[in-house]
Amino acid sequence: MTRILLIGGGGYVGAELQRHLVSLGYTVRVYDTFWYSRGKWPRDHFHGYANLEYVTGDVRDVSLIKESLDEVDACVHLACISNDPSYELDPNLAYQINFKAFENLVPIINSSSIKRFIFASSSSVYGVKKETNVTESLSLDPLTDYSRYKVECEKILLDNISPKIVSTILRPSTVCGYSRRQRFDLVVNILTLSALRDGIIYVDGGEQFRPNLHMRDMLDSYSITLGASPDLINREIFNVAGENLTVNEIALKVKAAVGPDVVIKHLPVKDERSYRISGEKISKVLNFYPRFRVEDAISDIKIAYLSGEYGDTSWNQYYNLKRMQELVSK
Repeated sequence: MTRILLIGGGGYVGAELQRHLVSLGYTVRVYDTFWYSRGKWPRDHFHGYANLEYVTGDVRDVSLIKESLDEVDACVHLACISNDPSYELDPNLAYQINFKAFENLVPIINSSSIKRFIFASSSSVYGVKKETNVTESLSLDPLTDYSRYKVECEKILLDNISPKIVSTILRPSTVCGYSRRQRFDLVVNILTLSALRDGIIYVDGGEQFRPNLHMRDMLDSYSITLGASPDLINREIFNVAGENLTVNEIALKVKAAVGPDVVIKHLPVKDERSYRISGEKISKVLNFYPRFRVEDAISDIKIAYLSGEYGDTSWNQYYNLKRMQELVSK
């Protein structure tokens, strides 16, 4: 397989996945609305750029999706509105993009030339779990529309995808670290920016566990899955796990990386979600082991921040909710 379609490939993970796959020798076509301008790389920005193609389109546009699947060997589906507050702005839009568009996509996938399909689900489908080892065999208890739609899309995929297509579901932990299409509304990234910019880390509660995954490990999980033997991944679900840390532990790592003058302030608990994710299955089956830690993600953001790469860190494009508010108000 050499030709990959990334649906929703202009987002936080997708922007970096473009470059990663091109560096491995794939020809990559990116299908996205590009609501986030940094989801596209400048021309000739890296070696192999000629093997990167952009298609601007809405995931609900069935005809354009079908056209974009032409002569494609594999597809990675990343498209979604990806945080819960954004759903509240326009629940119908979230339903159309995160569920209905996927339901409409599967018949198109089945009639296409692709041989392999990867769906980006989420570890949030497990809800709150007391178990210290949350494996793929545990029950799914989604707490929000975002995670509920992920569960429904998983079911649609497993029940309706053609048996001729090797299909895989990945449930990643919360990704952290640097991206060309940066986000500052994810826990590690939020705390790091707050420490760098304000010298203060605001901690919501602190004892809640959060599963974290470095960006580069997330990218590796996709390329490993794309290259894996079909008998290992077909109709399989894999957690993609990094480090399970409490919010307090993350805050202390940020303080250690940024400087001793950083102040940690605790706030009343607003988000009581607490869960840990096991990556045992993907390690055993695909020999995938995370190579990077939360400290590396903090360091990557610190370097970019101090170099001035981010400019105005209040820019709406760094925050999904702010950007969605802009789009909905138009």
